[in-house]
Amino acid sequence: MRAVYCESFNAEDPLQGLVVGERPEPEPPDGWTRVRVRAASLNHHDLWTLRGVGLKQEQLPMILGCDAAGVDESTGEEVVVHAVINTPGWTGDDTVDPGRTLLSEKHQGSFAEYVVVPKRNVVPKPVELSFAETACLSTAWLTAYRMLFTKSGLRPGQTVLVQGASGGVATACISMARAAGFRVWATARSDAKQGAAVEFGAHEAFPSGARLPARVDAVMETVGEATYGHSARSLKPGGRIVISGATSGPNPPAELNRFFFLQLELIGSTMGTKDELRDLIAFLRATGLRPHVDRTLPLEQAAAGLAAMAAGELLGKIVLEV
Repeated sequence: MRAVYCESFNAEDPLQGLVVGERPEPEPPDGWTRVRVRAASLNHHDLWTLRGVGLKQEQLPMILGCDAAGVDESTGEEVVVHAVINTPGWTGDDTVDPGRTLLSEKHQGSFAEYVVVPKRNVVPKPVELSFAETACLSTAWLTAYRMLFTKSGLRPGQTVLVQGASGGVATACISMARAAGFRVWATARSDAKQGAAVEFGAHEAFPSGARLPARVDAVMETVGEATYGHSARSLKPGGRIVISGATSGPNPPAELNRFFFLQLELIGSTMGTKDELRDLIAFLRATGLRPHVDRTLPLEQAAAGLAAMAAGELLGKIVLEV
């Protein structure tokens, strides 16, 4: 089968280890099913894999891709794949299982004609969404949903700041926060991206690092090192930063004095549960929101999509279609 996979690691030039070629078709073990992939979205996790973060040399070649939409071959149903693979028998919150892993870490990923996952990891595809839109849900949009509605403590009418407003998680945060009745501010590096943030639903957008008209109740943070200091300075006393990633680097200024003096909170969030994925689909159905797909590409052009994502040259999500 055709697949996009990591053959070697390169921390400085991750695309050097990317290959588009043939891999064996996977066979599902007991309790698993095979999904014929129709679309899979790119995530920064794919770039980290190509850099060698979280994987060992002996695990290569590894097919990339965390999430997908397609057809469950065991039932013939159209499905969305939940990317968190739990320890067999795990019954708690999917995201706090000590043995959890994502597709393309321990198990081969979804940038291929077929992917195998546990049967409990397939959720019915919403009929209102295309395969490309559905492929954006289980990583970026689910991460944003958990940040906003499980972790932030925000109430309708309060103000949220979304940093780095052009990426997949950030654009999802903006759209869902506006639909939920929050006052939404966003930051972006260019006038064009600030304008796009307003189109996605932000009430106002500002240059990265700009002084805001007022302090905010919470910040949705995915950028990390480059924006963390601004996030801390933008909070009201008692406010929260909810962080789910650090695409610019993991070593921000501490800002410790500000945190204890103003009683700020830093809340970690990662991915989401299968129940939250179902709730996300219900939320989209109720509001009419749709993930913004920046572009769709065939598997053969995965390198171009990953290069655009690495350079920040996107608004929303880049999706590979099979």
